[in-house]
Order: sequence, then C-alpha cells, then structure tokens
Amino acid sequence: MSPSTGRRWEVRERHLALAVLLLVPAAFASLFVGAGELSPLDLLRADSGAALLLLESRLPRLLAILLAGTAMSVAGLVMMHITRNRFVSPSTAGTTESAVLGVFVATAFLGAESVMVKMVVALGFALLGTLFFLWVLRRLTFADVIVVPLVGIMLGGVITAVTTFFAYRADLLQSLSAWTNGDFSSVLRGRYELLWLTAAVTVGCYLYANRFTVAGVGRDFAVNLGVHYDRVVNLGLFLVSATTAAVVVTVGNIPFIGLVVPNLVTLLLGDNLRRVLPVTALAGAAFVLACDVVGRVVRHPYEIPVETVAGVVGSVVFLLLVLRVRRVAG
Repeated sequence: MSPSTGRRWEVRERHLALAVLLLVPAAFASLFVGAGELSPLDLLRADSGAALLLLESRLPRLLAILLAGTAMSVAGLVMMHITRNRFVSPSTAGTTESAVLGVFVATAFLGAESVMVKMVVALGFALLGTLFFLWVLRRLTFADVIVVPLVGIMLGGVITAVTTFFAYRADLLQSLSAWTNGDFSSVLRGRYELLWLTAAVTVGCYLYANRFTVAGVGRDFAVNLGVHYDRVVNLGLFLVSATTAAVVVTVGNIPFIGLVVPNLVTLLLGDNLRRVLPVTALAGAAFVLACDVVGRVVRHPYEIPVETVAGVVGSVVFLLLVLRVRRVAG
C-alpha cells in the first residue's frame, strides 16, 4: 500500500469513527425528546407505559429517521455521480415530485390501499420522471452547471401543479399534503417497515459504487474500461427511484437532503463514491435526526415537520454552495 493510499484509508476511518461517535449518543438522546414524557429512569423502573411508548413510537420513529436519512443522502450521491452534476438530486430532478404523482395515481385511480402497491406505482412514476429529465438534458446544452438543477426544479413544479390540480378534483388535497410534507410524528410500529427496503438499496449502491464512479466520468471512459454504461446508469436511476418512492410513501418528502449532504461530504473527502458513501450515509442520518429533534423542541409540546426544518437549512446551504461555485468559476 502506498503512503497516499494509507492516508486515504486513514481519513476515511477517522471520519467514520467520528460520525458514529456523534450519531449514536444523539440517536439515544432523541428517544427521550417529545410530547410524551419518557426518561431513562422510567425504563429502569420497568414502567409499562414508558416501555409501550418506547417500543410503539419512539424507537420506530428513530429507525425511520435513520433509514430515511441514510437512503436519501446515498441516493443523492449516486445521482450526482451518474448525472455528472453536483446539483442534481431527487429534489432537483423531478424524481420526488414524480413519486408523489405516482402515489396519488395509485390512491385516486387504482384504489390502492396497500402501501406496497403505492410504493411500486410511485417507483414507476419516479423512474419515468427521472428518465424524462435526463432525456431533456441530452437534448439541451448548458454552459452553466446551475442551469441543470433549475430545469429539474421547473419540471418538478409542473408535475406538482398537475398533481395538485387532480388532487383538488378528487378531494385528496389533505392526503397530498401528507405525501409532500415529510413528517415523522405519525410513525408507529407497523407503519415504517417499508423503509427497510431502502437499507437493501443502500447496500446495493455500495456494491456498485465503483461502477457508478466510472460511469460518472463519461460514456467513452466507462466503455473503454469494459463497463456497460447504459446498464449501470439505468441501475443507478432504478435504485434512486426506489429509495425516493419508499421514503415518500412512508414519511413524505424531505427536501435537499440528497443535495446538501453529498456535496458537503465530497467537498471534504473527494469524489470516490465507494470511499465517501459510508460517511455520506451517516451524515444524512445525522442531518435528518438533527432536523427532527429541532422540530420537536422549538415549539414543544407541538412539532414542526422535519420537511420545514430541512427545507430552511437545506435551502441556505444550497445557496452557499451555488455562491461557492460562482466564486470558484469567477
């Protein structure tokens, strides 16, 4: 192993250890934050009410937060690589809005009651929306990397307008709000387990990380190395769409996480996807956990949806990233 390789692995291990050391105690402490009174002493006294609250609400909520944060940040990292643009993520490519449209179609027109059916339909719509976004990009030439996510945001706005119109006609605006506004307050045992599928998707992203990295360099380079470019890109889009669909169906939309977290991590550790993916996953989980805890304590005993907190923080960081690109380009 060369000295440079050793240093690279040393940095990766140090950042992983730091992320775990910060995340584990924060996750444990979050179990005791909320409207319902719960403390470690209650659990030590074997209080049946405290145990019920922990097992039925707080623990499932924590697991949902960690799974959603991990999955969406990794999905953003993969999408950033395969589109070769730092500002493309499920939130800026129409993927999330397409998934919401899919959930609406499954509910309003197919009469779907099963969460799995909604997830499958949402996955199909998310994949179609993302493919359409990429089809538009291939037919347009942009000299500025900032224009690409703006096209995705405009596409997402059109899809959202269509969804809202039909939801109004079908008297499903309240349900639409639940899908578009990410919130963990309603997560209970038996209502979040679909998110475990995103853990399998995250593992798949890690296994194919090297191929995604090669595909991110470009079609010619990937083909010269024996990588089937189209197959790898389509697989990446499928994994991103599956993650987005599962999160939207279960907890709703959480904006900017797939954009902000991967950008911050890659700015610190580089663009090697396999090397930065574990840190990105842990950072995404920590980001969503922090936003959720802030939402719980700011107006205690009431809650601010995690979508609102993540939207405020993420939009500020997004603007700072854009200004940084402008400054570096200038």
